[in-house]
Amino acid sequence: MTSVTSEGQLATPVELAEPGHQRRPPRALWKRLLLYLTLVLVAVVMLFPGYWMWVTAVTQEGKEFAFPPAFWPDPIVWENFPAALTAYPFDLFFKNSLFIAVLATLGALITEAMAGYAFARIRFPGRDLWFAVALATLMLPFVVTMVPRFIIFRELHLIDTPWPLIVPFWFGGSAFGIFLFRQYFRTLPYDLDEAAKLDGAGHPRILWSVILPQSTAIFVTLAILHFVFFWNDFLGPLIYLQTTENKTMSLGLIAFKGQYEQDWNFMMAAALTMVLPIVVIVLLGQRYFRRGMGLTGMGGR
Repeated sequence: MTSVTSEGQLATPVELAEPGHQRRPPRALWKRLLLYLTLVLVAVVMLFPGYWMWVTAVTQEGKEFAFPPAFWPDPIVWENFPAALTAYPFDLFFKNSLFIAVLATLGALITEAMAGYAFARIRFPGRDLWFAVALATLMLPFVVTMVPRFIIFRELHLIDTPWPLIVPFWFGGSAFGIFLFRQYFRTLPYDLDEAAKLDGAGHPRILWSVILPQSTAIFVTLAILHFVFFWNDFLGPLIYLQTTENKTMSLGLIAFKGQYEQDWNFMMAAALTMVLPIVVIVLLGQRYFRRGMGLTGMGGR
């Protein structure tokens, strides 16, 4: 293979391999480089608020609004974290939030898995109609059922307890979770059900012993989504929880802001403490999360 040089002479393959005759990078390489640069820029924009929370949290008191702003605090005041967490009973709020989030997530996963299995693997009259009704509840805002639900729990004398935030999710979970479980269960081969039935297994045994062990991805995905929702929930605790010893982290931050409105370093330290568990859980389960969200849209029978 030959080519014409700048002097008008033919270049040999050896000359083409020399640095002066290197080819330009292909267009696909430039596109990939531009894509990576764009992703890095987006990542920086998304991560910067969290980084600035940490900067404010460890900044010395009185320097939070210094100009020009310091992107690396000097000195780093780690004592802001224990000072903020001991100024208000955040250890109690943390336990309350964890109790509600864990129990509500567990109840939602159990009931959604059962409903999703019924809609995906069991044939019964009106199955598609009832599934459409379940999905229709997604269009029902929380504020529509807020007052009737409050009246029910008030008559049951459960106001100012965590149970109004837990019990409803042990009776059906959410339509979104049912939908994801159904879509995932429909991707599994029906031969598994037939083989289990030949061994004498009923639907409960098939669900817990055959289907769920192969559904780790969707199970972890919904566990993360539910836990994040219950952990960050503000409106529900605001309605049902009244006394300080029953408040969650979200309510505690609002009360803390009212008491320490000027101490932004303490405020960011407390807020960062609330955010960290969510970050850890998402990082630990991101592999299953990506896989679960990718497979729930696949077609099935």
